[in-house]
Amino acid sequence: MYLGIDCGTQGTKVVVCDTDKKTVIATGYCKHELLSSENGKREQHVEWWIDALKSALEEVKQSSGVDLSRVKALGVSGQQHGMVLLDKQDQPLHPAKLWCDTETSQENADILAALGGSQGCLDKLGLEIQTGYTASKILWFYRNHPEKYAKISKVMLPHDYLNYWMTGEFVSEFGDASGTGYMNVRDRSYDPEVFKIAGPGLDGESCLPKLNDACKAHGFLTEAAAKALGLPAGLLVSSGGGDNMMGAIGTGNIAPGIVTMSLGTSGTLYAFSDKYPKSNSMIASFCSSNDGWLPLICTMNVTSTTTLLQNLFDKDIAAFTEMLESTQPGADGITMLPFFNGERLPPLPNAKASIHGLTPENMSQANLFRASTEAATFTVRYGLDLFRAQGIEPSEIRLIGGGAKNTVWRQMVADIMNVAVICPQEHEAAALGSAIQAMWSYGQYQGNDVELQALCEQWVRLDDSTRALPKAQNVTQYEAAYQRYKQYLKHQYNY
Repeated sequence: MYLGIDCGTQGTKVVVCDTDKKTVIATGYCKHELLSSENGKREQHVEWWIDALKSALEEVKQSSGVDLSRVKALGVSGQQHGMVLLDKQDQPLHPAKLWCDTETSQENADILAALGGSQGCLDKLGLEIQTGYTASKILWFYRNHPEKYAKISKVMLPHDYLNYWMTGEFVSEFGDASGTGYMNVRDRSYDPEVFKIAGPGLDGESCLPKLNDACKAHGFLTEAAAKALGLPAGLLVSSGGGDNMMGAIGTGNIAPGIVTMSLGTSGTLYAFSDKYPKSNSMIASFCSSNDGWLPLICTMNVTSTTTLLQNLFDKDIAAFTEMLESTQPGADGITMLPFFNGERLPPLPNAKASIHGLTPENMSQANLFRASTEAATFTVRYGLDLFRAQGIEPSEIRLIGGGAKNTVWRQMVADIMNVAVICPQEHEAAALGSAIQAMWSYGQYQGNDVELQALCEQWVRLDDSTRALPKAQNVTQYEAAYQRYKQYLKHQYNY
């Protein structure tokens, strides 16, 4: 057996893969709380992640009766770009600031200016840093908590922290590290000059984790961690990686030609490249976790947007779906700019949400639900247009995330993107990807010539019942609505 663990924004998921049965035999989940405020703060206590992992593993045992003593290795997927700061006693100095935190927009602007602006940053790092990246969080902490800042001993990402807690090994891997904002993605190394700007006075040699290849073992589960988790001591822990990198593995997106789209709290779109693809201000060419690159766009408001509407009108998922089904593409002329959490695509960290085109005739709950869902999808379509401009033309989109489970939303994606859509059988792609990576790493450690491609072919199965093909009439209607969305975006934000 192999465990895949995904520590995301909303919760921690665990999948158990049985290589004899060639299937996922058990899953577990535990929800996370979120510390947030109107100024853009989005934080979580790292202790919550440990507690959630324990609860998710306990759910696996209680619900399935699986004997976890048979586990050979595990891998961890974590939300990208977060910041965990530890002192010399390995105690957290502050709650972890998350990828969706926009409180550090000024610090990001200051770092960009110090690097010579957008082009200077692209020349230096191979990508342009964004407010969500780790770099601006460190500078923010320097300015706002100087006494605690002086106590920093280690700077790490969320998945790095979980690996460190489990193994005691202070190591990271290229994929997740490429989203920090102080790593050169072309040559896969930290840039000491950029880190000095982001972390004044910090010694990168000592406070940043060593970088390692994703196929190599990160370490082994300590006795203390094994006891806390109810797992065998000495288990191999793979390098793990960022949730998008693990999601790529979990959807079989490890060679050119496949595009993965996630409809989660955020929206992401990414593809594999075996050569460095030039980044721009809105496409980040991260490193993949299989020795390539992962050009990626990210939006800040997807299911977070629709959930706000559900909560406002006290509607569950079934009622939400009925509302969508009762309306037509274009929401009868209503357009939403869904920037409740600011936005990363286009880069508008301080933007607010707005609704346009309301009339006495179209003002209804159903149309507002439709407009919010379309808007969340339009933000990702904006990114797909950028991909297409760089020659990345998908023949198929592999759809994951909470929104992917909704039949109406899947069809909406196919129509808005004008591309065939299909979901993997295993919805928890990042958790599955980290389990597959654990198999890969364990095989390499054992001296077996295990190929990641072969593992993906065995484990990534597509659900034909979810396939959605574009419908010509819908494509035309959505195109008109999307162009209206772009007009409002240009008028309000000049994008």
